[in-house]
Amino acid sequence: MKLSEFQFAVDQEFGAAYGAVVIGDVGLETFGGRTAREALAAGAAPRDVWAALCAAMDVPVERRHGPEHRERPGR
Repeated sequence: MKLSEFQFAVDQEFGAAYGAVVIGDVGLETFGGRTAREALAAGAAPRDVWAALCAAMDVPVERRHGPEHRERPGR
Protein backbone atom coordinates (compact mmCIF):
# COMPACT_ATOMS: atom_id res chain seq x y z
CA MET A 1 0.00 0.00 0.00
CA LYS A 2 1.34 3.40 -0.99
CA LEU A 3 0.84 6.50 1.13
CA SER A 4 -1.68 7.82 -1.41
CA GLU A 5 -3.64 4.56 -1.10
CA PHE A 6 -3.56 4.88 2.69
CA GLN A 7 -5.04 8.38 2.42
CA PHE A 8 -7.66 7.16 -0.05
CA ALA A 9 -8.64 4.35 2.35
CA VAL A 10 -8.89 6.81 5.26
CA ASP A 11 -11.03 9.18 3.20
CA GLN A 12 -13.28 6.36 2.04
CA GLU A 13 -13.77 4.94 5.52
CA PHE A 14 -14.01 8.09 7.62
CA GLY A 15 -14.52 10.97 5.19
CA ALA A 16 -11.82 13.55 4.47
CA ALA A 17 -12.51 15.88 7.42
CA TYR A 18 -13.00 13.24 10.11
CA GLY A 19 -10.22 11.13 8.62
CA ALA A 20 -7.78 13.99 9.15
CA VAL A 21 -8.81 14.09 12.81
CA VAL A 22 -8.51 10.32 13.18
CA ILE A 23 -5.00 10.08 11.75
CA GLY A 24 -3.86 13.02 13.87
CA ASP A 25 -5.52 12.19 17.19
CA VAL A 26 -6.00 8.43 17.65
CA GLY A 27 -3.12 6.72 19.43
CA LEU A 28 -2.22 3.34 17.95
CA GLU A 29 -1.21 0.64 20.42
CA THR A 30 0.82 -1.16 17.75
CA PHE A 31 3.01 1.93 17.40
CA GLY A 32 3.48 2.70 21.07
CA GLY A 33 0.62 5.18 21.22
CA ARG A 34 1.79 7.21 18.24
CA THR A 35 -0.87 8.56 15.94
CA ALA A 36 -1.09 7.32 12.37
CA ARG A 37 0.49 10.57 11.20
CA GLU A 38 3.39 10.14 13.64
CA ALA A 39 3.88 6.48 12.74
CA LEU A 40 4.00 7.27 9.04
CA ALA A 41 6.42 10.15 9.62
CA ALA A 42 8.65 7.75 11.57
CA GLY A 43 8.78 5.42 8.56
CA ALA A 44 6.10 2.85 9.35
CA ALA A 45 4.61 1.07 6.35
CA PRO A 46 1.25 2.57 5.34
CA ARG A 47 -0.31 -0.93 5.21
CA ASP A 48 0.70 -1.58 8.82
CA VAL A 49 -0.59 1.81 9.96
CA TRP A 50 -3.88 1.20 8.13
CA ALA A 51 -4.28 -2.17 9.87
CA ALA A 52 -3.56 -0.62 13.27
CA LEU A 53 -5.94 2.26 12.59
CA CYS A 54 -8.69 -0.14 11.55
CA ALA A 55 -8.22 -2.12 14.75
CA ALA A 56 -8.21 1.01 16.92
CA MET A 57 -11.35 2.37 15.26
CA ASP A 58 -13.20 -0.98 15.15
CA VAL A 59 -13.53 -0.93 11.37
CA PRO A 60 -15.38 -4.10 10.33
CA VAL A 61 -13.09 -6.76 8.90
CA GLU A 62 -14.80 -6.68 5.50
CA ARG A 63 -13.77 -3.00 5.12
CA ARG A 64 -10.15 -3.40 6.24
CA HIS A 65 -8.71 -4.49 2.91
CA GLY A 66 -8.02 -0.97 1.72
CA PRO A 67 -8.58 0.86 -1.51
CA GLU A 68 -7.27 -1.81 -3.85
CA HIS A 69 -10.50 -3.68 -3.16
CA ARG A 70 -12.74 -0.69 -3.79
CA GLU A 71 -13.41 1.10 -6.99
CA ARG A 72 -11.91 4.57 -7.21
CA PRO A 73 -14.03 7.38 -8.61
CA GLY A 74 -13.37 7.86 -12.31
CA ARG A 75 -12.16 4.31 -12.92
